[in-house]
Amino acid sequence: MPALTVQERLTLKGRAHQLKPTVMIGNAGLTESVLAEIERTLKLHELIKIRVMAERPEREAILGEICTRLDAEPVQHIGKILVIFKPNPDAHKIEIRRMPQHKGKKPLTKKQLGNR
Repeated sequence: MPALTVQERLTLKGRAHQLKPTVMIGNAGLTESVLAEIERTLKLHELIKIRVMAERPEREAILGEICTRLDAEPVQHIGKILVIFKPNPDAHKIEIRRMPQHKGKKPLTKKQLGNR
């Protein structure tokens, strides 16, 4: 799967803002059962948030391992929350497209996008 562009990543961050974490990784770390649950959730939703209760270096390692083993793309790592995206051709719930622009030169502001 090709890496996400900056514009696609920004779009996915905006969509993930309203999501609640669907999977939580506790003290046991990334086990096979947790990885299987993440895979099932990714197939269903395509874009998920994961809460990880570990220190920062461990969270970065967990994010890398999830993405490599499930062939997913990291979208964001902020605090104890990881946002991961994996497109599912069967479900295809999330369509990544470029941000709409005015007919002029400037892109639309957040307020203008909210009014659409």
